[in-house]
Amino acid sequence: QVNFVVCQLFALLAAVWFRTYLHSSKTSPFIRHVVATLLGLYLALFCFGWYALHFVIQSGISYYIMIIIGVENMHKYCFVFALGYLTVCQITRVYIFDYGQYSADFSGPMMIITQKITSLAFEIHDGMFRKNEDLTPSQRCLAVRRMPSLLEYLSYNCNFMGILAGPLCSYKDYITFIEGRSYQLQQSEANGKEDTKYEQTDPSPNIAVAQKLLICGLSLLFHMTITKTLPVEYNIDDNFRATASWPVRFFYLYVSLMAARPKYYFAWTLADAINNAAGFGFRGYDKNGGMRWDLISNLRIQQIEFSTSFKMFLDNWNIQTALWLKRVCYERATFSPTIQTFILSAIWHGVYPGYYLTFLTGVLMTLAARAIRNNIRHYFIESPAVKLCYDIVTWMATQVAISYTVVPFVLLSVKPSFTFYSSCYFCLHIASILVLLVFPLKRTQKGSKKHESVQPVWSRKLEEESLLQKNNYSTTNNSFSQKQEITCRYQALKQ
Repeated sequence: QVNFVVCQLFALLAAVWFRTYLHSSKTSPFIRHVVATLLGLYLALFCFGWYALHFVIQSGISYYIMIIIGVENMHKYCFVFALGYLTVCQITRVYIFDYGQYSADFSGPMMIITQKITSLAFEIHDGMFRKNEDLTPSQRCLAVRRMPSLLEYLSYNCNFMGILAGPLCSYKDYITFIEGRSYQLQQSEANGKEDTKYEQTDPSPNIAVAQKLLICGLSLLFHMTITKTLPVEYNIDDNFRATASWPVRFFYLYVSLMAARPKYYFAWTLADAINNAAGFGFRGYDKNGGMRWDLISNLRIQQIEFSTSFKMFLDNWNIQTALWLKRVCYERATFSPTIQTFILSAIWHGVYPGYYLTFLTGVLMTLAARAIRNNIRHYFIESPAVKLCYDIVTWMATQVAISYTVVPFVLLSVKPSFTFYSSCYFCLHIASILVLLVFPLKRTQKGSKKHESVQPVWSRKLEEESLLQKNNYSTTNNSFSQKQEITCRYQALKQ
């Protein structure tokens, strides 16, 4: 953990230096790629030792697969290999070397690299093999029209800004950042008129970085002072279970899981700040002309802590992973997309049994929460006072349900997880099943909406969510392609 923090702070300083002295207006893309890659591999070597070779091996073999297999089927082979290599590394680390510990956890960065390898493979397949009319709007905007060089590929996977904690970004966004190409940003003003702006100078990330570093400091302070006093393991303490009342137990369940979140807030927000400090992550301007540095942000803390539904929580937690699951699995699944997406998410997270218990429980919670919302919410939204009461109740229920669901994710093993659930008499599992029996999910007559009704909450983001993430455009110099993508971007902003 100390190595991780030291490396990320070094990466933050390197990002400022990279933006100042290796700016795209002063330095060639080749030099920027080389420096970003070497710095990334150096940080990985410092943090994980020779385990960092796995990052190069996984990326190198995946690139070789892309070259020899061809664009028609390479996405399938890259997906199977990258996920399989990650799983083998997770199995050996967990069950052979270091069960339950996080020292030398090189599988964390490999999870991000796996996302990048699979995402890019599908994007190249979309751009170089599939017909344009067969692509969804988001796939059309993300499609890559040429094969990247080995340097570009390694730079994308192993650059110093994201090698330790991500987050995932699209290949086209990254290449556009490295090459420093200006882009045309069209935005709609409040009066509905279209205002075309040409961004000639880089917007300053200083304010955004300072704000995110403040959040990092507060999260780290909370983690070091409060988290250790509220261990999640205390939920299965024999004395606590025997003496505490049900309200006390559920209250402690909530506060202990809430106290476990700041370490993720710290890591993901710091990773976002590092990318911003290098000049990467600018999403455009809002209606008021304010700068948005959330192109690759991974969470929205306020929405997480004040979620009034299971969907709202998951939509704002680990955002880039949710988009990855949607793009590589849900949108492309030929059958049972919901089940396939949950399975992929569990496999990608790791091999601890607690992960699978959490995702199985999450299926029930997701469907039950959606059923309740679809069947009773409309009775409580007409009166502001009644809606306020409804929101308070649903906030409490959501926070307890989320905490109940993710306990195995923290405890990792089967025995303590079942000890916790059995001590609660599997109450929320049973309640979810009863809800689904009493309030079945509403289904519309139209097939498309019926399909949407069973979509998993983390991937049920509107197409707008994917498109709004896109602020930069294709690496190709073809003017026709650029015009197509500008039109796509404009339509997304207009929505």
